[in-house]
Amino acid sequence: MRRWLPILLIFALGTAGTLPAAEKELKVGFVYVSPIGDAGWSYAHDLGRQHIAAMPGVETAYVESVPEGADAERVILNMARKNFDLIFATSFGYMDPMLKVAQQFPDTVFMHCSGFKRHRNMGNYFGRMYQARYLSGMVAGAMTRKKILGYVAAFPIPEVIRGINAFTLGAQAVTPEVQVRVVWTKTWYDPATEKEAAKSLLDVGADVIAQHQDSPGPQEAAQEAGVYSIGYNSDMSPFAPKAHLVAPVWNWGPFYEEIVTAVRDGSWTSQSHWYGMDKGMVALSPMTELVPQAVQDMVMAKKAEITAGTFKVFTGPISDQAGTLRIPAGESATDEALLGMDWFVQGVVGTTE
Repeated sequence: MRRWLPILLIFALGTAGTLPAAEKELKVGFVYVSPIGDAGWSYAHDLGRQHIAAMPGVETAYVESVPEGADAERVILNMARKNFDLIFATSFGYMDPMLKVAQQFPDTVFMHCSGFKRHRNMGNYFGRMYQARYLSGMVAGAMTRKKILGYVAAFPIPEVIRGINAFTLGAQAVTPEVQVRVVWTKTWYDPATEKEAAKSLLDVGADVIAQHQDSPGPQEAAQEAGVYSIGYNSDMSPFAPKAHLVAPVWNWGPFYEEIVTAVRDGSWTSQSHWYGMDKGMVALSPMTELVPQAVQDMVMAKKAEITAGTFKVFTGPISDQAGTLRIPAGESATDEALLGMDWFVQGVVGTTE
């Protein structure tokens, strides 16, 4: 599995510490699990790399399509041996290999995306994508005519379940009786499989297709069927200009700049970061001209509330599929509850397996 931020977000190995500032040009390495041309997860991270590559005195390098496990350890070890000052590993399965290398190179800073283990010279980071998912759900809820939305889901882990729930809540805020039908592909990047999954949702009446994978397969299926689509990771409108409405997207550049600056000035410490729209890590792509201006205005108003912290997506009353109250009225889910979410809200048709 590539990305999972479990409950033990704050778990650390060793003692958090501050590393001394480097009096030299900073060498920064990135390790990607998929091709950077996939328009998805690795593509978004590479945009972040390009952001810091434009900073004075920063040299970057990357290795793409690195399998999780022994290959990842080899690539990370090679970067450390080449005296990289800072290394980002962008897949959940890179966590243990990175930790093993970090323990061997105490003067190098290591940052792992979506994991939970830390060391004195290794931190972790992820984003509150569910916030943008909610907003994209509002768009879908406003645009559906059949009141059936299709969701091509990756793996049944809290990150994905949390996103489906947020998307559903956003859609229900606009169209209360809407259904969200879920199909699991158990893939992160398999264009053919993901496109077929989207077609199966179209067959049961979905007229808006959303996704949690890296490929544009579901977008293409939606356009071919003459329905709408919601992208993910980056703006996927070039792949389906007649279908694409909006996409929850990652904006890693500001965060990577923050870490580079901290390493350079010596203020970096090992910690866990879980940033949201207020920090700019999570965003919404521009809504296309297919989305009426009134809908765009409504969504942007809610985005402002989320960014300001006056609206929290998972605020009760919220019940699960069986009708059991999970989050009481007036209460908001804790981060621990969000990070371990393993149930669907009412309105979702599908299982969490």
